Amino acid sequence: MAGRTSNKIAWVVFAFLAIGVGFYPGLYLLADGKIALLQSKSDELLSSTIWNIGFYGHITFGGLALLSGWSQFSKKLRAKNLNLHRNLGKFYSLSVLISGTCAVYIGFFATGGWITSMGFISLGVIWLYTTGKAYLAIRVKDIAVHQAMMIYSYAACFAAVTLRIWLPLLTILFGEFLIAYKIVAWLCWVPNIIFAYFWVRRKGLVID
Repeated sequence: MAGRTSNKIAWVVFAFLAIGVGFYPGLYLLADGKIALLQSKSDELLSSTIWNIGFYGHITFGGLALLSGWSQFSKKLRAKNLNLHRNLGKFYSLSVLISGTCAVYIGFFATGGWITSMGFISLGVIWLYTTGKAYLAIRVKDIAVHQAMMIYSYAACFAAVTLRIWLPLLTILFGEFLIAYKIVAWLCWVPNIIFAYFWVRRKGLVID
């Protein structure tokens, strides 16, 4: 009984964070002027049309991926409405394709230099790869690989949440945003992928 209760609490917290951060890009779209991470960008970069397309494409479709992806882990949803599960999966995959591609591009301009850039670019590549592999696997009805790769994919997607948890804590700890941002470029997703690895092993999903 205690185990079921803790699982339900964990699920509620998971869904709450995914939905909350999923709507977060709306702040950028509604704000007038520099807010949050935009404050660390140069005026020259902010005036670039291509960069802006990449940035807003990344946060908008990244938010949509968070909003559509968390429900895919609900066994009840799959059992009650398989078509909805499939359609949400397609929408999630498309959102990842757009957001992930944009993420790799804007990663080259990340604040903090090559350490930060490599962290975010690596995250974008892993996100695209695992999502693509999950999509291709379900096309050939390889459910085990599909489920495993979707776990990895959403672990990468959830970096948007863990980044916003770690960044303020690290900024307080080191007293400097730039140091915190260099660390969080890796810390926001590496532990997530490690967690996903053990989750996949626990579920007994075999990947060739």
